[in-house]
Amino acid sequence: MDLEEQKEDFDTYSLFVFNIRAASTRDYYLRRLKGFFDYIDLMPDESIIKRCDYFAKKGKEDSNWAFKSIIRFLQFQRQRVEKEEIAGSTLKNFLKAIKLLCEVADIAINWKKITRGLPKVRRYAEDRSPTIEEIQKLCEYPDRRIRSIIYVTASSGIRLGAWDYLKWGHIKPVEKAGKTFGKVTVYAGDEEEYFTFITPEAYDELNKWMDYRKTSGEEITEKSWVMRQLWNAKKGRKFGLITAPKKLKSSGIKSLIEDALWTQDVRNKSQINGKRYEFQSIHGFRKWFKTRCEMSGMRSINIEMLMGHSIGISDSYYRITESELLDDYLKATDLLSIDKETQLQSQLTKIGDEKDESNYLVVGKLEEKNEEIKLLKEQNLLNADAISLLSDKIKIMMDKMHMTELP
Repeated sequence: MDLEEQKEDFDTYSLFVFNIRAASTRDYYLRRLKGFFDYIDLMPDESIIKRCDYFAKKGKEDSNWAFKSIIRFLQFQRQRVEKEEIAGSTLKNFLKAIKLLCEVADIAINWKKITRGLPKVRRYAEDRSPTIEEIQKLCEYPDRRIRSIIYVTASSGIRLGAWDYLKWGHIKPVEKAGKTFGKVTVYAGDEEEYFTFITPEAYDELNKWMDYRKTSGEEITEKSWVMRQLWNAKKGRKFGLITAPKKLKSSGIKSLIEDALWTQDVRNKSQINGKRYEFQSIHGFRKWFKTRCEMSGMRSINIEMLMGHSIGISDSYYRITESELLDDYLKATDLLSIDKETQLQSQLTKIGDEKDESNYLVVGKLEEKNEEIKLLKEQNLLNADAISLLSDKIKIMMDKMHMTELP
């Protein structure tokens, strides 16, 4: 059976989903695709599976119909960009989902004719990273998981989708400078796998979370998901059993963070910048990580590696050991710490170190002065002896002269 015959055995939806690795990206693309189908009024009462199959069938029979449908939809979205209702990057993301669907369905589209008409997208967003005070306030949200999620995300720079892969066995303790950090394997088993670190406070918070689950009755192994759904009952809502853990997906983590943002009044209507909020919910922590690492003096290339970014030709030639990378990360530890007590302790330690250094310098200066005084005293003694000796010689000479003058 050749490839074309094999493709006939799959519906278009299955091929579409198969070509998307990350679960969070898959859900995102499906939402974009649904928006496209809704706009062109394609079988609105049918499932997404049937809508994909119908679009594929009709598009292969009449590629001009598919082309015009795409253009009509993108023209509408471009008007929304011009009105500043959406960002140019959102329009691009709509196009990515539609393009993938056309590719798996073998619909011939001249994409150059389409992309030329799209608005240019800024290489950077105008949103900011959250402040330390906003993050601390967010951590006060009454959900036991929130601190672990924020501490890990903010101190490692991982993407939201990384949580869909993260198991307890992917986080290992590493010792450095008398502290226990966490080494995190991100996207384990995927071709995009890499590793990063989390701060001692983040690793400690994770251990508290896992210990709580263990004492509550869950069997914790290396295959346990780091984030799971809750198990205790809540009024009008049940979450399941402690002994039957269900992974908290990245979509659930995003919802949890957004609930916390509004409940803690970290996000409100006054913070809207144009059509956007001042900082993005999850991606804002990634920006915070990068900013803090840069402030600490870490090497830029090491920051990019810890964020899972490609470093270009250096991917092949730049070789740094895990220990060397952790040494550089150590510089950012204090700036990446969130807990107020941790920050206060770091400040006290820094003050103590500065005081010790200052005392050392003062003691050193005093010893130098004491040595100078000692030398001066010795020199004065020598001078006094010399003066006394000279005085004796003068006296002897004067006595001799006096004796020769007598008759």
